Amino acid sequence: MAVPDEGYVKFQAVWERADALSAPKIAELSHWRNEMHCRHLIGVYENGIGFGNISQRSEGNQFIITGTSTGHLSSLSPSHFTTVTDFDIEKNTVYCCGPILASSEAMSHAVIYKKCPDVFGVIHVHHTQAWEQMLDRVTTTEEGATYGSPEMANSILNLLNISDLRQQKIFVMRSHPEGIFTFGETLEQAAQILLGKFQELKIPVQ
Repeated sequence: MAVPDEGYVKFQAVWERADALSAPKIAELSHWRNEMHCRHLIGVYENGIGFGNISQRSEGNQFIITGTSTGHLSSLSPSHFTTVTDFDIEKNTVYCCGPILASSEAMSHAVIYKKCPDVFGVIHVHHTQAWEQMLDRVTTTEEGATYGSPEMANSILNLLNISDLRQQKIFVMRSHPEGIFTFGETLEQAAQILLGKFQELKIPVQ
């Protein structure tokens, strides 16, 4: 199994520390994050590096996302979520507000929300077999676009413009082994697209 270096934040963070959101605001996020964690699609590698993250649009292009370095936790509390309020690809900067720094993949989530106003949930997971089987069979990002980078953000934007990604709502990350993204009008739809693809490929997930 490849062990990518996800978990290290590559963007410049402008982070405003703030109180945690209320439990009801993150209830749906917590549910689907725990589902993904139970299926080992979000978690932590043996070297301690976490993988996978999940987000939900809050208002406008702002969204709530799991914080960095939370993959080892079986369940999250409100203190493990933060709100991304803005981003700038050219400056490689993410602005967030909350008790924890945003996940290393926050910029990839951000471009999806900005480009797709009907999307309200985004899920990023890792799975070796599924990634290998989906590579170039579903929409795939460009070579050299690594996780959490402006190149990845621009690659996703390009795919949203020129491919059927908006309809398929699932893509794999060529230069980020194991990385898979899904999104939908709800978090439930994003999860169903992901789990439906596993079922189609006859890959069991707990």
